[in-house]
Amino acid sequence: MLIIGIEGRQLRSIERDWICAPQVSGVILFKRNFESREQVAQLIADIRACRHEPLLVCVDQEGGPVQRFREGFTRLPALARIGEVYARDPRLALELAGEHAWLMASEMRAVDVDFSYAPVLDLARGNVVIGERAFHADPEVVSRLGLEYVRNMRLAGMAATLKHFPGHGSVREDTHLEAAIDRRALDAIRAADLIPFADAIDSGAEAVMMGHVTYPAVDENPAGYSSVWIRDILRGELGFRGVVFSDDISMAAAEGVGGVAARIAAHRDAGCDIVLVCKPEIVPEALAACRDANPCEPDVIEALRGKVALSCQDLVDNPQHAHFAARLTALETVSA
Repeated sequence: MLIIGIEGRQLRSIERDWICAPQVSGVILFKRNFESREQVAQLIADIRACRHEPLLVCVDQEGGPVQRFREGFTRLPALARIGEVYARDPRLALELAGEHAWLMASEMRAVDVDFSYAPVLDLARGNVVIGERAFHADPEVVSRLGLEYVRNMRLAGMAATLKHFPGHGSVREDTHLEAAIDRRALDAIRAADLIPFADAIDSGAEAVMMGHVTYPAVDENPAGYSSVWIRDILRGELGFRGVVFSDDISMAAAEGVGGVAARIAAHRDAGCDIVLVCKPEIVPEALAACRDANPCEPDVIEALRGKVALSCQDLVDNPQHAHFAARLTALETVSA
């Protein structure tokens, strides 16, 4: 029920103990955990060796400003570059979205990362944190590019996680630093932000990450703490049957319900399956809060585990990899 962060590039003894806790479903890696492709592959092997039960390893490898692993991996452009191409050549943009997804997912699977939290399906409507992480401001364009992204992640053996439900792109605040409020009515959100999510859910996307934004016209609680958004709208109205993640409970916008234990309980009560605890300093408190909780069901873990994977050498030898990498790394210049 928890995915936790660790401190550095090697496992500490205490972190091995954390990973052995049955309430820990996986580990999320960050730039602080990365030095090289070889180092991170060994770290992942060490994480997996801590216990016999299946364990998830994940990362944010979106491209652009959010790419945790860089040296030894393709420098992926921000999704906004693909949206810019769409304005002049929709067919090319769809190809590039698929290539971006396949390349990202294949490179992560080659070092045994199960999944990246991708794709971002927020609308590019002014939020400074989402910014160029989003494909486009038009929900129909985001939907078309997002569906191609999801399809090609799967071809590379990776489950898709749609984020940040029900849409983070239309608020100004940075939820890492402050509470964020979107005062639009539900019908306005349905007519825009929900469109890419609904379409990707219909395509069978495996997971959704909730946002920390509050929509007071719908519910007084932030979306990740809201059974209205999770149980009534996401699962009831949209028919989602996959895994629901919280966003990181360390973020300022998550603090409104109280301390670490209260945040975990509120997410779980609202309907989140897995709670992200990204800062190592609060992991002990999170584990203590979950001491009596049941671990994730095996089918939840299985839905997110990586499937087929090429080795790093196979990728180097694959002409498709080189072709996609060349097209994508040139995209910044082409789109300028």
